[in-house]
Formats: sequence, structure tokens, C-alpha cells
Amino acid sequence: MRHALVFAAGLGERMRPLTDRTPKPLLMAGGRPLIVWHLEKLAAVGVHYVVINTSHLADQFPETLGDGSRWGLRIRYAYEGPTPLETGGGMRNALSLLGPEPFIALSADIYSDYDYARLPLEPAGLAHLVMVPNPDWHAAGDFTLDAGQLTEQGPGERLTFGNIGVYRPEFVRDHAPGRFKLLPLYQQAMRTGQLSGERYDGFWRNLGNPAQLAELDAQLRGG
Repeated sequence: MRHALVFAAGLGERMRPLTDRTPKPLLMAGGRPLIVWHLEKLAAVGVHYVVINTSHLADQFPETLGDGSRWGLRIRYAYEGPTPLETGGGMRNALSLLGPEPFIALSADIYSDYDYARLPLEPAGLAHLVMVPNPDWHAAGDFTLDAGQLTEQGPGERLTFGNIGVYRPEFVRDHAPGRFKLLPLYQQAMRTGQLSGERYDGFWRNLGNPAQLAELDAQLRGG
């Protein structure tokens, strides 16, 4: 059984005023909360245990999603306190709930038709990331993909991290708890050849502001 972590603790500042009363992952698109699209897809590929990290308006998550049984899931909540711990701190905070095996991790504030069944059961190194073509708002990309390996610079194609990946617990296990980003750990793993990746050319959207959310809602409603 594979486990998954869904990042849902952000403040959603660029999505205001929508996020003043509703956490970003619970905003509606296509007739359901953003995070539910992920839960349904995870359940469809055999994931039965999901950890959701929370902070901003945290009480709304169990009120809306419950224990996950309606999707055939078991949901646990990893509360980070009133201040989100960033991606690294959030992952580190959730490790005790995720178990010893590699796990899927993804951001609740994206939408994609990527099939999670494509993800490796175990990354070749410490982590495996899904990369997408650079959107207009991030033309410089994040990392370079060359023959399945990710590097900061060098030969290969510059792509943007799609906020979907598979991680071994040891990727963050030895880091001190607290608030920190994953980027320095990605950089360290790349320097030692421990970060693999793949390119995905299908539908992928990052939902950063109300206009992007409205566009996605119209697309989903229009089929």
C-alpha cells in the first residue's frame, strides 16, 4: 500500500479575498474542492492512506473531508500550527504519519490530468519529480532534466517542477524540525545524483490567483 502527502497548509495570499474564509485547497473548481480532485485520483490508483498537512483555517479540512471513507481513503491530518512550516518543514512534520516507505507528495493547489500510476514505486535516488514545460509566468524554469536526472545547470532541458513527486523518508528525515523549504534539499540531492525526474506534457495548471481558478472552473465545467 502506498501512502501520500498532500500539501494544504499555505495561506493562499495571492488568492485573496477568496482565501480569507476558505483555505485554498477547499476552493471550488468544476463543482468540487480542488483537493478532492487529487483525493479521487489517488484512490483510483490504489492509494488508501493520505496525510494532509494543515495550518490556515485548519478546522475546515476535517469538516469538509472527514476521514476520507467516502473515497475509500483513510485521511490523517498533520497540523503545523498557525504559521505554515513551508514545504520542507511540512514534509518533515508529517513523517511520523507517513511510515517508512516512499510516498507520493503533491500540492493541493495544482490541477493536472497526470496519472499518478506513472510514478515509480521507489525513486532511483532520494526523490523523483514530475517536471512540466515552463509556463509564461515562470519562463526560466526550475531545474534541468537530462536522461532522467535533474541538475541545477548543465546540458538538457530546463523545466518547471510540477509539484508532484515521490520521496523517500530519508530525504527530509535528518533535517531538524521547523520551518524550511525543500529547495536546498533538492539542490543537495542533485549535486549527488540522487534526484530523478520525468517530463509531462499533458494538462497542468498552477492555481495562484482568482483569475486562474476561474479559468480552470470554466474549463472543467465545459468538459
